[in-house]
Amino acid sequence: MSKALGLLSGGLDSSLAAMALKRQGVEVTCIAFVTPFFGAGRARKAAQQMSIPLKVQDISEIHLEMLKNPRYGYGKNLNPCIDCHALMFRLAAEIMEAEGFDFLFSGEVLGQRPMSQNANALKAVAKHAGCPDRILRPLSARLLPVTPMEEQGLVDRERLLDIQGRSRKRQEALAKQWGIEDYPSSGGGCLLTEKSFTGRLRDLLTHHPECTPNDVELLKVGRQFRLSPRAKLTLGRNEGDNDAIQDLLRPGHALIRARGVAGPLGLVSGRPEADDLQVAGALVASYGKGRDHAEVNVEVRQGDEVSTLSVAPMDREKARERQVE
Repeated sequence: MSKALGLLSGGLDSSLAAMALKRQGVEVTCIAFVTPFFGAGRARKAAQQMSIPLKVQDISEIHLEMLKNPRYGYGKNLNPCIDCHALMFRLAAEIMEAEGFDFLFSGEVLGQRPMSQNANALKAVAKHAGCPDRILRPLSARLLPVTPMEEQGLVDRERLLDIQGRSRKRQEALAKQWGIEDYPSSGGGCLLTEKSFTGRLRDLLTHHPECTPNDVELLKVGRQFRLSPRAKLTLGRNEGDNDAIQDLLRPGHALIRARGVAGPLGLVSGRPEADDLQVAGALVASYGKGRDHAEVNVEVRQGDEVSTLSVAPMDREKARERQVE
């Protein structure tokens, strides 16, 4: 029996690819990679539904470094799909070699996405990953060149599929036939494809190119304001945001909150100077219960040091001019 390791996002295509091989008698294991932009929740659910073992690996740091300078560029937003797939295959290949899997597979469908799933892109992914002869795409295999896995009899090419294009009708029919009843709708799942998020990310990469995964996690929280080229403010909108800000607090950050009046919690990141903290205090005051006061005292906590600033709440129109969308 051959052993295969597959990339599993939890979407319909990657689930069907795993099932196509499992139905041939291949011993299938899947892996889901985790970054600030996508998690393993869907993959866990899909693997459980299919009774397939799942490995989960956090690749946040190496993925972020790739994102800053992708060899093949970005898609419509900040999605470096070709480089991302190649990175995941390269990391999966290390596991394949270490744990004795025969080949890798994924749920990519020829022609489904114009940038990352055309024939040239699939070749580029395999070559860039460093294992061009060990990757199988079961859903479109019969439209692609014969692989060594098929030549060696590890899989039966005639039982692989010839799906192409953007329609999901064949996949939906197979899901019904193979008992995959619960799967997400097409698209979504990666923040790098969402315009509302990538505006914040572009701002971060422009002003703070040495940013870390923690900096990216902050982009998901509350409101974002650019204080200066060197510093930014993350401002909570509710109790959940304030809790997230506390969890993401790191050395070098400054926490800001109003004294004596209710209001949001703010976190200043980057390399703030005194002027940045003054502006951040005015923003925190603007979104709190003291927004109509002439002055508000705000507490600034940096590590073990605590100071107090007296600030005039910023006019909301001016505040919106600083907001990063």
